[in-house]
Amino acid sequence: MSSLRSRAALPAALIASTLALAACSSKDAAPAQAAPTPVTVVTLKSEPVTLTRELAGRAEASQQAEVRPQVGGIVERLLFTEGGSVRAGQPLYQLDQTAYRADAGSAQAAVARAQTALTNARQKAERTAELARTQMVSRQDNDNAQAALRQAQAELRAAQAGLQGANVPLGFTRVSAPISGRIGRSSVTRGALVTASQATPLAVIQTLDPMYVEVSQSSAELLQLRREIAAGSLQGTDEVPVNITLEDGSAYPQQGKLSFAEAMVDPATGAVALRVVVPNPDQLLLPGMFVRATIANARRQDAILAPQQGITRNAKGDATAMVVGADGKVAQREVVVSRAIGNKWLVESGLKAGDKLIIEGLQKIAPGVPVNATEAGSQAAKPATAAAPAKPAAAQ
Repeated sequence: MSSLRSRAALPAALIASTLALAACSSKDAAPAQAAPTPVTVVTLKSEPVTLTRELAGRAEASQQAEVRPQVGGIVERLLFTEGGSVRAGQPLYQLDQTAYRADAGSAQAAVARAQTALTNARQKAERTAELARTQMVSRQDNDNAQAALRQAQAELRAAQAGLQGANVPLGFTRVSAPISGRIGRSSVTRGALVTASQATPLAVIQTLDPMYVEVSQSSAELLQLRREIAAGSLQGTDEVPVNITLEDGSAYPQQGKLSFAEAMVDPATGAVALRVVVPNPDQLLLPGMFVRATIANARRQDAILAPQQGITRNAKGDATAMVVGADGKVAQREVVVSRAIGNKWLVESGLKAGDKLIIEGLQKIAPGVPVNATEAGSQAAKPATAAAPAKPAAAQ
């Protein structure tokens, strides 16, 4: 009976010793460590950057003149092509000259009469002066002859002034272009009556090369820019180049230049007016066209530019970045960015030159996680190309 009990207790002892050995082996085994997560980084560096500002504006002609008649009359001829180019002094309209020619002819006749009277007065004065030297005439007669000569000279000058005054309106019957440029359509046709005081211009001439682009910048932005330049964080630019973008989004081939800034702030908008001079040899820009002007305001010598894919937002909306620390682990930084320059952010604080900014693999990491960082653009960061399958050997 005792032998049966000893045989039954043997398997139970074996099972208990097996479980004990298994527990000891599980306690002695070391926990397995996870492999570092592969990520792609960009090592930040400082570089000079020209700060720009894109402003909406409208193109305007650099010169504009309204063609108006200076005398009244009937339009006899139009001497230009509507929509074409004209030069300064070119005749544009010819008015009826009948009445003005008559006035000029009358003034010319008055000049002729005055010249004849002057000739007679001069001859008489010369004879009287010769006789007065021999005392053949009295001194009074000589004085009267000399006075008559001076009066005839004055009357001739008055007649000549009258002729000049009559020729002025006669010349105004031919209306000329005051400036060179492109002329628009005519508001009158042949046979129309025009007057010197009419409100409607006959036509409008605009100079299209160069063109003006009128833009406005917030006075607050202008003050901040001047403070940063005064503090030394920014460096002002001597020449301010301006790039123009057309309405369809294409780049205008000619580069403009900032001409001047208004010396006052518009109280309605709180902005300062700026004028950009843009060459327009092909007359691609037209008055009234809306464009965008990218103006270079200042230059920062040691700017930090971070790729946009490396900057994210947390739940509060603050900008954050993940960087690889010296220990090879992920560290989170709160950063401040001011503007986008191309596909990068201009960093004001939170990152510095030499930081390794993570731009790929952000979904797989968290602060404190060890990572295996690879510089963007290096051969290791590029995916390996799969080898082509070997061709089967030819049958023997």
